[in-house]
Amino acid sequence: MSLFRKNTAPAAVPATAGQGPAISFDKVPTGLVSLAKTAAVSLEKKGLTGQRAAVYLVLDHSGSMLPFYRDGSMQRLAEQALGLSVNLDDDGQVPLIYFGSLVSQQPDARLDNYQGVIGRTHTAVSWGSTNYAAAIDYVCDLHRGNPNPGLVIFQTDGEPDSRPAAEDALRDASKQTLHFAFVGFGNNIRFLEKLDGLRGRAVDNASFFHARDPHRVTDEQLYDGITHEYADWLAAAKAAGILR
Repeated sequence: MSLFRKNTAPAAVPATAGQGPAISFDKVPTGLVSLAKTAAVSLEKKGLTGQRAAVYLVLDHSGSMLPFYRDGSMQRLAEQALGLSVNLDDDGQVPLIYFGSLVSQQPDARLDNYQGVIGRTHTAVSWGSTNYAAAIDYVCDLHRGNPNPGLVIFQTDGEPDSRPAAEDALRDASKQTLHFAFVGFGNNIRFLEKLDGLRGRAVDNASFFHARDPHRVTDEQLYDGITHEYADWLAAAKAAGILR
């Protein structure tokens, strides 16, 4: 795996802290307040209010993804990720990781720079194939050693370069304090459905949500899709000794 650039992993955040969002909504930019509140409702449905976690955003940068970058779908997803992070992590930023044939970490999406962040960053990244394994391994390495949970929003629109490599990477990742919320754009989702039920993992560390047309998916639907198995993973990871 080739890595263009690697930033420091986010600081560890307490697994549980407080009773509400990590960042008070009155400190959130106006353009993100509605997203943060909608994310809070999805977390509340699963008994996750007050839960703390690092949020990562991993984005497919294969050639077939170009229409989704052009029509604003990827920018919207970055904003949705920040809205979720406001509830879970008090640092106000989400590590932004692109993958094609290679992996490239770009400057974080932050509360103070979120407008146009995808347009500014993805143009520095080469288009490529769809190397799931490299992206999974990268975020695992970034989070390694952090005893607290991480929630990885992993977006793609297609099959991986290597199915066995992707499966092995997700199995290895199941021993870490990371949950992968796979989000599939378009119609090519069969392999993502397989990953959701992959056998041979230490715990079930993945979920899948199909956002066939991201512009037709509401914020509530996306957040419910990202969080719907997260509480179960937290319980399973604690029972297995992966999380304290």
